[in-house]
Amino acid sequence: QQSAPPAVHKVPLHPFRVKCGRDGSVDNHMEMGKKLLAAGQLADALSHFHAAVDGDPKNYMAYYRRATVFLAMGKSKSALPDLSKVIELKPDFTSARLQRGNLLLKQGRLDEAESDFKKVLKSNPSDKEEREAQSLLTKSDEIQRLVAQARSSFDSQDYMTAAVQLDTVIETCVWDVTSREIRAECFIQMGEMGKAISDLKAASKLKSDNTQAFYKLSTIYYNLGDHEMSLTEVRECLKLDPDHKQCYSHYKQVKKLNKQIQSAEELIQEQRYEDAVSKYEAVMKTEPNVRHFALLAKERMCHALAQQGQQASRAISVCGEVLQSDPENINVLKDRAEAYVQEEEYEEAIKDYETAAKHSENDRQIKEGLEKAQRLLKQSQKRDYYKILGVKRTAQKKEIIKAYRKLAQQWHPDNFQDPEEKKKAEKKFIDIAQAKEVLTDPEMRTKFDQGDDPMDPESQQGRHHHQHFHGGFQGFNPFGSGPFNFKFNFN
Repeated sequence: QQSAPPAVHKVPLHPFRVKCGRDGSVDNHMEMGKKLLAAGQLADALSHFHAAVDGDPKNYMAYYRRATVFLAMGKSKSALPDLSKVIELKPDFTSARLQRGNLLLKQGRLDEAESDFKKVLKSNPSDKEEREAQSLLTKSDEIQRLVAQARSSFDSQDYMTAAVQLDTVIETCVWDVTSREIRAECFIQMGEMGKAISDLKAASKLKSDNTQAFYKLSTIYYNLGDHEMSLTEVRECLKLDPDHKQCYSHYKQVKKLNKQIQSAEELIQEQRYEDAVSKYEAVMKTEPNVRHFALLAKERMCHALAQQGQQASRAISVCGEVLQSDPENINVLKDRAEAYVQEEEYEEAIKDYETAAKHSENDRQIKEGLEKAQRLLKQSQKRDYYKILGVKRTAQKKEIIKAYRKLAQQWHPDNFQDPEEKKKAEKKFIDIAQAKEVLTDPEMRTKFDQGDDPMDPESQQGRHHHQHFHGGFQGFNPFGSGPFNFKFNFN
């Protein structure tokens, strides 16, 4: 058997490492890097300039070209040390000094930027470089003055003026962390939290270990009632510094609150409304001072109480507290309307549904709720079987039968001798019997709850039921129908 030839491992040769000697290799990297840069292939160009710098750490053009790629990639932080290295190796390289001055100006390092611009002007620059350096120096002087004015306005608590002055500073010094942080503080004092968040987010990115920016972001979100974003930002602070006292203490508070709110929402999902209400009461104890959390807790309590059915009057009161602060809250208006329906205050329910409809035109729930409340109002102006028996709309069949028996005993026509009173009792007695028939029959009760009276002769569905009762007691004995008979003992 013939043995296989030994495997040959070919080591790939770098295309530009063929020439002998270090300089040839560096020149090739420089040449290739320039071509790739011109073609816009920045990542590939960068790797060639990295290789050139590694091959010849004294080659100022390798640093300069690499800085150019960094700038093209928007990585100014990485470009800055390369430009400084160029200037160190070749102090009269005005183009590199101008670019460094420009980056320092954008970072708000005004004294260092001015020093670069002045050195360019002293170093026999070209006309174009001289004009650019002069213009940037003038701009830098102007910014220096504005920064001083902004600080003075801020110290005298004129936050609006300070913010306007800092707007101009930041237009030029786009990467200036300090100016953004001061402007964020102005916005906080002015109550413009969205703008403050935007500045602090920028500041947290511009400065790599900016724990304070994350802490402030977390507290702003917290005070706005956004517990989830607050938790996200405070975690970023603790990633940078796990022992940060302010962040750790705030984190414990937000985490506790976050957990309570999450578990309250889970209870609502599971329709455990009573437990959800208790959990939201705990939320208000955990954070008694932030208005947004009190409103959130009351809004969700209002919903849970309205869903519960037995707590309609408390739901109306809690929903009302939210609507005092937030009169256009659609969800709360819908929940209170539902509670008003349960309490049979149909006109109030209609008002809430109509207000909600103004702010949310295509909400099917509002449309259906409004139609139901209008039907029930119309019905309540006719006969209300629940009222006739004196039971709640949520009453169980057992309660309905108990109420019926009591009233039937009270209003039995045999109890009355006077012809007028007897006539009145007969009418009342029929109403009581009809109420029992409708409310103990699930299908008829559902129709009635939806606003149709199954006993109404105008209602097609109810016509055959109505015949039972037409014309007094013909062929109908309310005591004989159903599984129970009454025996009255009169003394």
